[in-house]
Amino acid sequence: MTSQPQGNEGNDEVGHTGMDTDVVIAGAGPTGLMLACELRLAGVDVTLVERLAERTGESRAGGMHSRTLEVLDQRGIVDRFLAAGELQGVGHFSGLRLEFDESESRHPYPLMILQYTIERLLEEWAAELGVRVRWSSEVNGISQDDSGVTVELGTAGTAPATLRARYLVGCDGGRSTVRKLAGIDFPGTPATMTSLIGDVELPDLPEDYIWGRRCPGGDYSVIAFEPGWYRVITTEHGRVPDREEPTTFEQLRDSLIRIAGTDYGMNSPRWVSRFSDAARQAARYREGRVLLAGDAAHIHFPAGGQGLNMGVQDAVNLGWKLASVVRGQAPETLLDSYHAERHPVGERVLHNTRAQAALARPGAHTDALRDVFSALIVFDDVNQYLRGMLTALDIRYPADGDHLLTGRRVPDAGLKTTDGATRVYELLHAARPVLLDLRGDAGLAAAAEGWTDRVDLVEARSEDDHWPVPAVGSIPAPAALLIRPDGHVAWAADAGGAPGTPALRTALATWFGPAPRS
Repeated sequence: MTSQPQGNEGNDEVGHTGMDTDVVIAGAGPTGLMLACELRLAGVDVTLVERLAERTGESRAGGMHSRTLEVLDQRGIVDRFLAAGELQGVGHFSGLRLEFDESESRHPYPLMILQYTIERLLEEWAAELGVRVRWSSEVNGISQDDSGVTVELGTAGTAPATLRARYLVGCDGGRSTVRKLAGIDFPGTPATMTSLIGDVELPDLPEDYIWGRRCPGGDYSVIAFEPGWYRVITTEHGRVPDREEPTTFEQLRDSLIRIAGTDYGMNSPRWVSRFSDAARQAARYREGRVLLAGDAAHIHFPAGGQGLNMGVQDAVNLGWKLASVVRGQAPETLLDSYHAERHPVGERVLHNTRAQAALARPGAHTDALRDVFSALIVFDDVNQYLRGMLTALDIRYPADGDHLLTGRRVPDAGLKTTDGATRVYELLHAARPVLLDLRGDAGLAAAAEGWTDRVDLVEARSEDDHWPVPAVGSIPAPAALLIRPDGHVAWAADAGGAPGTPALRTALATWFGPAPRS
C-alpha cells in the first residue's frame, strides 16, 4: 500500500510537529483496514502496523450482514463485495431460521464471503487511498502525554523502532496488546465449551450442506463454500482446552467422530482453528489517546456471524470522529461519544450470543426450549426483533430530538436533484456530513452558515412519500435531516416544522465542532 493519497489532502502538520503520523492503527484485519480508509477519506495521515509478515490466507469469518453492506454502499464500494460473495436468502438465531424483509434495506440479505476475501478487497481500497502498512511490526510498548502517543515497535530482523502519533487505535484482536498496555480491563464470562473449525475435503459426505445438526455429544455443521471443499464446525460443551494448546487437524477429526460417528473421509486441511463462548468486553473503549475497536474491544461466541460486522461498524463510527478531532474541527470530547454509542452495541451482541450458545446446548431441557422458541420465531414481531438485532439495522444511538429518525441509520431513499436521480447513500461517498433539504427551505442554508467547510448542503426531493424504518415501520419522509458520515441521523425535521432553528445549529456544533469565528 504505497500509492499516493487520493481525495482530501493530507495533514500538513505531520513531520513539522514531531509527529510521524496522525494515527497509528495496530492490526490490519477488517476493522483496522476499514478505520484506515475512513481516516484517509477525511485527509488524515495513517500508519497501519501489523505483527504478521503477510496474509495467512485463512478463511476465518464467513459473511456480512445488512448494515455492514450498507456502510460499504455509503462509501461506493459495496459492488466489489457483492461480486465476490453469494447472497443468502435466510439467516438464523442459534440455528433457528430467520426470514429477512426486502423493504428494510437495499441489502436485506446476508452476504456469504470469507474473511480473506474481505481483507483483500479492503486492502485494495486502502492502497487506492494511500494507506501505509508496516508488516512484521508488533506493538511492544506505548506511552502517552498531552500532545500524543509514542508507540514502540518490534520489527522482525531489525532494531526496535518507535512511531510518534496523535492517537493510537488498537484493532489487534481479542488478545490485544494495545488494550493490555493501556491498562484497560476486559471483564466478562469464561469459556464453557469449545468449537473446532476447519476447511477440508469430505469425499464421503452424502449431502452438500448440514446446518446445526444436534447430537447427544454436541452439534456440527458442514458448509460448502467452493467446489471440492467444506467448512466443518464442531461444538462440544464442557470441553475447554488450555488457551495455549495448539489446534490440530486430528482434533477436528476426533471431535467430528465423537459427535457424528464418522469423519466423512476428512482430508487435506487448509486451515484449522477453534473458538469458544468466552464473552468479554473492554471496560472502556478509550484511555486518553488510545482507543479500541473490533475484537480488541469485544469477544464473544460467533453465533450469527456478528463479530466482523460489529468491528467494521466500530470503525465507521470512530473514523469520522477521530478525523474531526485530529483536524482541529471538533473538541476531543467528541471521542467520548464513540464509547457511549458503541459500548452498548457490544453489550447487546455479547448478550444475544450468550443466549444463542445456551440454546445450542445438548439435552432434553434445551430441546424443549428450542421447540418453544421455534414456535415463537415464526411470529412477525419476534422475527423482526431478532432480525434487527443480528443485522444491526435497528440500532439507535442516543441523540437529542424526538424525531423517529434521530440517532438511527438513515434509509437509503431515492432522491431527485437538479443533476438527476440519486440515493441518500450516494451522497455519503466522500464520508462527509450532509444536510439534506427535501422541502426547499431557504432557512437551512442560513442556519448552517459557518459549517459549510465541513458539511455538504444538498437540496433534493424524495421519490417516496414514506420511508421504511426497521423496528418502527413506515414513516412520512422528513422535510430535512442532518446525516453524519457514518449514516446516522443527527437531526431531522418534518414538513410544517421549522428546520432553520437553534436545534439544527446545536446539532451541527455538537457533532461537527463549533463554527469558526469570523
